[in-house]
Amino acid sequence: MTRHPDVPRLLKRAEFLAASRAVKWAANSLVLQARRRDDEATARAGFTVTKKVGNAVVRNRARRRLKEAAREILPLHGKAGYDYVLVGRHSTLTRAWPDLLDDLRLALTKVHGRAPGARQPSRPAGEDLSHSESKEDTLHG
Repeated sequence: MTRHPDVPRLLKRAEFLAASRAVKWAANSLVLQARRRDDEATARAGFTVTKKVGNAVVRNRARRRLKEAAREILPLHGKAGYDYVLVGRHSTLTRAWPDLLDDLRLALTKVHGRAPGARQPSRPAGEDLSHSESKEDTLHG
């Protein structure tokens, strides 16, 4: 396997906070936050795993898996001018490696397929709602 170069890192808290207010996508083994910057420099990545996931040893293992996944996937599927934050979950540790990589690819596809702040419609536009549920049920449920 070819080793990919390291992805530039987010290090400042303000960069993480800015990404947390941007577009997000939750996959099975991670949450991806993506923020468009004002430049066209190479994509940067940050990694975080909360204490809910486990003690320091467990969190560091999850973070190492996320870093390696980002090293493999971001150069191929990430976009220049974006900051990405990968948030670890409990399943980050137990998810099979190919599935973890697929989760990151899917998350990148989803965050780049949506405009910031836009919600994905749950139904195709123009579908008739009169037969089984009211319009209000679909907006809140």
